[in-house]
Amino acid sequence: MEMADELQEERRDVQRWGDYGREVKKMGRIAVPMVVVAALQYLMQMVAVIMVGHVDQLALSSLAIATSLTNVTGFSLLSGLVGGLETLCGQAFGAKQHHKIGIYTCSAIISLLLVCIPISISWIFLDKFLILIHQDPEISHEARKYSIYLIPALFFGAIVKPLVRSLQTQSLTLPLLVSSAVVLCFHVPLCWALVFKSKMGGVGAALAFSVSNLFYLILIVFYLKFSSMCKNTSVTISMDAVLGIKEFFRFAIPSAVMICLKWWSLEILILLSGLLPNAKLETSVLSICCCKYTIYLSNQPNDLDITLHYTLRIWSSRKNLICSTRVSNELGAGNPQAAKLAVHTVMFVIVIEAIIVSATVFGCRNYIGKAFSNETEVVSYVASMSPFISLSIITDSLQATISGIARGSGWQHIGAYVNLGAFYLFGVPSGIVLGFPVHLRAKGLWIGIVIGSIIQSTCLSLVTGLTDWQKQAIKAKERISKVSSIVDDDIETRE
Repeated sequence: MEMADELQEERRDVQRWGDYGREVKKMGRIAVPMVVVAALQYLMQMVAVIMVGHVDQLALSSLAIATSLTNVTGFSLLSGLVGGLETLCGQAFGAKQHHKIGIYTCSAIISLLLVCIPISISWIFLDKFLILIHQDPEISHEARKYSIYLIPALFFGAIVKPLVRSLQTQSLTLPLLVSSAVVLCFHVPLCWALVFKSKMGGVGAALAFSVSNLFYLILIVFYLKFSSMCKNTSVTISMDAVLGIKEFFRFAIPSAVMICLKWWSLEILILLSGLLPNAKLETSVLSICCCKYTIYLSNQPNDLDITLHYTLRIWSSRKNLICSTRVSNELGAGNPQAAKLAVHTVMFVIVIEAIIVSATVFGCRNYIGKAFSNETEVVSYVASMSPFISLSIITDSLQATISGIARGSGWQHIGAYVNLGAFYLFGVPSGIVLGFPVHLRAKGLWIGIVIGSIIQSTCLSLVTGLTDWQKQAIKAKERISKVSSIVDDDIETRE
């Protein structure tokens, strides 16, 4: 009898490991194309920086400042808001309610286009804001020109991002990979022609980015129009889509808050680094660690416009998408155990991956700074901060993964509250205290980021561990049914 029980337990173990293996394969089919897509999109930004960097220092400085502010105030906001589709489209796809994917996507497009109007107006007056915070007037005016030429890209992005996200929630990632590769091949010669041949400088780079985004939109629409995979998810303007705007914003706003609170906390600390003694050294070191475009209150342009941590986060930024897709699909299908399996699998894989990457970064600590600067002082300073960078890679990986779980499950609002408390009650204040009164300078500011990330990851992990997946599956079913009843009621009213 005992032997039979042992054999049965062994069979269960084999089956369990088999389930994990199949889940890893499913995630791999989503992850690999999306990592490549992220890298290709990153290269589009790099092309502009590289080419404008060969024009003159003024063009490069204005591009760095304009890119930082347009990302913070515009593109990051759109990326955050479109996260609401990860809940709605992902669960609708899992429930095989394919027609609702088109309705949700159209609701998102209408919503984002409306959001773009005040954002674009603020970009027109960008120079006045920069001068207000004591930026160089000449750089400020050039940054305004660059931002104005990015306005078309903002509106194209408001259409492209929902379309792309709806395809991602259906695991249709190969078309996105092909489209991104084609757009990059189109963008490079176009950017070169506008920057150098037409002698438009930074403005030419912005115009090239806008035109390339339009081309990307055309390719995506072409695929949606003629692909048999999308015949049941067509995106058309309808009253149903208008009625769905409220439901979209219910998930979109917390999703945006989750992303923007973390993003803005990093930008705040980078700005504060410009107030430290020897600001150029401190901000250069912090930008290598944080990998952001930076604005200097000292008006000193930085030659480290794009840095290490952003490159590492190309993979990190896609973890949340993998998680949200798998979790939302399974919850929508009414499979709480499968959703739980997906969570366990991705958490295991991410922890292993994060440990390997952070150990590699720590092992290469004496070489990382050399990739971005020839100054011995900068290289040595970066090496001394490597333990904190390595720790932040682990916490970043965890929070990116759990943020995806939150969006896939529909509890983004909890994540928003956690991020608010973690970074603005603990992270940023700790960084300010350690950076200035304690005189740890850039290292102190970065420790503040790490403290915020640790608190964030711990709280989100507890929420995930205590999640009732059966209840989440029921909520997903009710959510889809609720939208159906709203649409049906509207049809009856019109009749």
